[in-house]
Formats: sequence, structure tokens, C-alpha cells
Amino acid sequence: MDDPDELAPAVRSILSAARERASSGASERVSVSPRDLAAAFERAEADGRVPLIAEVKPTSPTTEGAREDDPVALAERMVAGGAAALSVLTEPEHFGGSLDTLERVRDAVEVPVLRKDFVVDEAQLDAAGSDVVLLIARFVGDDLADLLAAARDRGFQVLVEVHDREELERALDAGATTVGVNNRDLAELVVDLGTFESVAHHVPDEVTLIAESGIGSPADARRMRTAGADALLVGSAIMDGDVEANTRELVRAEATDGKETIRGADDATDETADADDMTDETADADEATETTTEHPT
Repeated sequence: MDDPDELAPAVRSILSAARERASSGASERVSVSPRDLAAAFERAEADGRVPLIAEVKPTSPTTEGAREDDPVALAERMVAGGAAALSVLTEPEHFGGSLDTLERVRDAVEVPVLRKDFVVDEAQLDAAGSDVVLLIARFVGDDLADLLAAARDRGFQVLVEVHDREELERALDAGATTVGVNNRDLAELVVDLGTFESVAHHVPDEVTLIAESGIGSPADARRMRTAGADALLVGSAIMDGDVEANTRELVRAEATDGKETIRGADDATDETADADDMTDETADADEATETTTEHPT
């Protein structure tokens, strides 16, 4: 695990709270029969939708205010808008989440549900059932392989989150088959969509690759998909306003036939690099939104 002093104060506080919750343990070991995340992405693709994990996110250290709507109602509207899967924040102190919300949402929908929390100890895995759990490579350090195995032993599918190539290599060495690249630098909480682009083409084709954070518009969604994202995880940009309409706008982001990507190549080809540059013939209002928006995931 990295030196805590290298993390933003808010992140250090989140980790400290996670360790305190982990020390309380759980009453019994969970066992889950998960809904298939990869199959959900495939169904979305077959239906012409961008595979999207929409996040029920009441608040966060990087957003202002809180969403007070019934989280189950929000989740159902996200699914109605075309979300292939859902993410539910269960961290209580900084994100306003809860395990009760996770359980209620999972009971109410049929799509896979990711438990979004800061798992740093095996005991935390037994706190609640979900289809997918998140392990953040930077936070679990050398324990990644053991936690990955422990989660799978309970039936969970696992999303391993990375931020750079070094963390990606550790994730792949640990056996990760679903990897998320977080565009947010946890040291300074700065978002840069170029982070995903710099890491994506080092991810093997057989690994399911998810782009996380900073995706706030259809143009951002297309940019991440062009860079090789199999799916997107979006929170704040969906929670800000009509969640069903926001979800629908993102899942309909692709208007081109045959997505070209740079994934799997050591260097972007001229043809792929040109994809980021709008020609005079195709330039339109989307060009103004091609840069990172203020919405974090």
C-alpha cells in the first residue's frame, strides 16, 4: 500500500474509517450466486447500448450537497434508462451510503449490482451480499491476490480498480479478469480522461475493461469507448438531475458503426489518433464537450 501521506486528506479519512469498520468484523460468512456482469454488458452491446454501470451515489467528498431521493427509486429509473448494471455506494461517512441500501436495491432490480466501498480486509467481504465487489489495488497493496481469492471463494465477481500501469500489472498478476481504470488521481483528486487512454492499450483483450470517473457527457463516453472501454462506470453525471434521462443519454452515446480502438497496441496508430480530432465535415456541438467535464464519477 502507498504511503498515506501521498493521498488526499479526504481519501486518508475514508481509508481510516474503512479500517475501523473492518475491525468490527461480520457475524457470518456470506455466499452469493451472482448475476453475470459480462453477460449484462453483452446484452447491452447486442441492444445497441453503451454498457454502463450507473452509480447510486448520494454524495461524495468531491461533490456539493446530497441527493435525498429514495435510492431504490433512483436505481429503478437508471435501469429504465438502459443501465446494464448498477453500483451502490455503501461507505456511510463520506458518501452517505449503507449496506441496507445495497440490499434494497439488489432486491428491486434484476441487473448485476456492484458494492462500491473501500474493502481493505477480508472481514468486510462478509458485510453484505452483492454480485460484484470492488478492490482498489492502491489501497490493498500486497493483499490484492488474497482478497481477490477470498471474494471469489464467496461467489463474488470482482472489479479491481487501478490508476496506472504499475497497478495494472499487479492486478493482472493477481488474476484480475475485470479491471477498472480510475481517471481520478487519489493523491490530488484531479480527473484526467487521458489516464484511461494511457493504461487501456496495455490491458489484454480477454480482460473486461471499465473506464471510471470524469465521464460527464456523451462525448466523454465515446472517447473512453474509442480508447478501448468495454463499459463505463458513471456516478455524479447521472445523479445530477433526471437520472433516467441522464442514463439514457450516455447509453445512446455511440452513433458510429464499428468502433475503432487503440486497445491492444503499444502505440496509437495514426488512424486511431485521428479519431480524437474532429474534421471540418463532422465538427458539431459535441466538439465543445470533448474535454473532461466537472462531473467526477
